[in-house]
Amino acid sequence: MRQVMVVIAIVAATAPVASQKWTPPRTPWGDPDLQGFWPVVEMLSVPIERPVALGTKATLTEEEFARLPPESRIPGVNDFFTGSGSRKLLQEFGTPQRQTSLIVDPPDGRMPPLTAEGARRVAALPKVTGSHDGPEDFTHMERCLSRGALGSMVPLGSSNGNQIVQAPGLVVLRNEMIHETRLIPVDGRPHLGAAIRSYMGDSRGRWDRQTLVVDTTNFIDNSNFIGGADTRIPSYSRDARLTERFTRIDADTLRYEATVDDPRTWTQPWTVAFPLKRDAKYYLFEYACHEQNYSLPHMLKGARLGEN
Repeated sequence: MRQVMVVIAIVAATAPVASQKWTPPRTPWGDPDLQGFWPVVEMLSVPIERPVALGTKATLTEEEFARLPPESRIPGVNDFFTGSGSRKLLQEFGTPQRQTSLIVDPPDGRMPPLTAEGARRVAALPKVTGSHDGPEDFTHMERCLSRGALGSMVPLGSSNGNQIVQAPGLVVLRNEMIHETRLIPVDGRPHLGAAIRSYMGDSRGRWDRQTLVVDTTNFIDNSNFIGGADTRIPSYSRDARLTERFTRIDADTLRYEATVDDPRTWTQPWTVAFPLKRDAKYYLFEYACHEQNYSLPHMLKGARLGEN
């Protein structure tokens, strides 16, 4: 596992702009070529939700950006530009970015209010502290089941690799953490029947000029997880729809955008967007875990020992 000791800080970046002279490559069969390794590690320094004190400030000014310490992330609005309150963790390096949150809509960079049902789902989510009497008291990620379709694209600590492989009529998206692989048909076939559901949902793709648009449905309830060990963000309902857009804007940059539309959980849709940087030297480590592997039995054993 790629792990290094770093000091962490909330930072931000502007999305790159495609060069007008750059011509996107195509596969031998004529589709836009998105293939390669696109790790999301650089965006580790950007929080999912924007600090409240920044309001609708989507990007930092040049002066604010210049004040950020290199390779750092500062947890908390009051520490944003001073460096005070920073902490050390074992994780991969992020780099200072001008973007102030992964969420770009609503304009305040924060999730919209929950519905009554969404609030009940949040209350029922596993807690970081408290009783851990069985597997149901841990998140799907902690159980090595899944991070969900969107959760698998969001940066988290380590193992942030993504790989895209293409074949005629098919795009394959591999996520390093929890070893997810999504097979995304782009041949016009319909979604699976409503009775067939999964943590990752059922994805169908289409090309909108240079952009791969992926529509994912057929989730099970509570199928998504986003955030670290101290961040629990509400899970999808079974009626959620995830719309993702992958656009290669220059030779080494792939813009990723995803909109969650789940009226049973949130009062309005919300969108994340951030760039992925191509890394020809990257490769995916095997993330070999499953629910009956070492971690879950050891966590439950540790909880029993902690009760004594």
